[in-house]
Order: sequence, then C-alpha cells, then structure tokens
Amino acid sequence: MAPRDLDRVVALADRLFPDHPEEAVHFAERLALGARLCLTLSHQAGDVGGYAVAYPWPPGQIPPLNESLAPVPMAEGSAYLHDFGIEPAISRSGHARAGLAMLVERARVAGLRRLALVAVNRTVPFWQGQGFEICEADPAMAAKLASYGSEARYMIRDL
Repeated sequence: MAPRDLDRVVALADRLFPDHPEEAVHFAERLALGARLCLTLSHQAGDVGGYAVAYPWPPGQIPPLNESLAPVPMAEGSAYLHDFGIEPAISRSGHARAGLAMLVERARVAGLRRLALVAVNRTVPFWQGQGFEICEADPAMAAKLASYGSEARYMIRDL
C-alpha cells in the first residue's frame, strides 16, 4: 500500500464497514506506522479490490477506531491487523488467504511473533481457519469489543 492508494482504500472500507467509518488521516497514520504490513489488492484497471492495514501493537490491547494512535505503545513483538477487506465481487477467490499469507510472512521477516485482530461481521470461523484463536476478554476489553457489535471477538495467532 502506498499513500496514493488511501482514497480508494478508504472508499472500499466505507462500503465494507459502514458501522465503523474511519477518516483518511487515520488510515495514513496507520500506513506510516506499519508500511510493510499494509497491502492492497489491485483490481480492474487500478481499483483497489482489497486491502490489509496492520502495524506493530502490543498484544491484549485494541487500538482506538477513527482516532490517532499516538502515543504508540511498545509492540512487544506483536502486530495488530486493524482492517482487512475484500470487495464482495471477488470474495471467495482465495485473495483473502493469499493476502493474509503475505502479511504473515512480512510480519515474520520483521521479527514479529504474534498477530492480533478483532473479528467482526461473523468472520470468526474464517479467522479460526487461518490459525487465530479467540482470547478471553477482561472487562475493559469486553467494553471496547462491545462497540464492534455483539459477535466481535479479539483473536491472536502465533507466527
């Protein structure tokens, strides 16, 4: 992903996750923090058909939505997969698995040992199939997860 992709990434994110909108400035901050862990999937003459936004972040903490991450805490060998989306017209084509495999490899090369995420929109089975495990939420995390919807789960995968 490059800064020139951000308008198209934000537009796709807005379509895929209308209940969790985020401004372009926050996507840009996350890209700057995790440049090697942010990916786009090209689709139809330069359109963005999918994307991943990940960055170093400590395990057991959920970053804020649509807010600055500053000050950024020590990552403790972990990254957070903040956003991952595929255009519905090309879903079920293997792009999600391929993109995740590329992200995992880049995280390993960067020396990271864990990747965390919040599964939303009934995607827990997909993430479990990719090696992520549900982590029990303490009361503070449970309150934050509630803002993502009743089915949201915090999950971690060892790399």
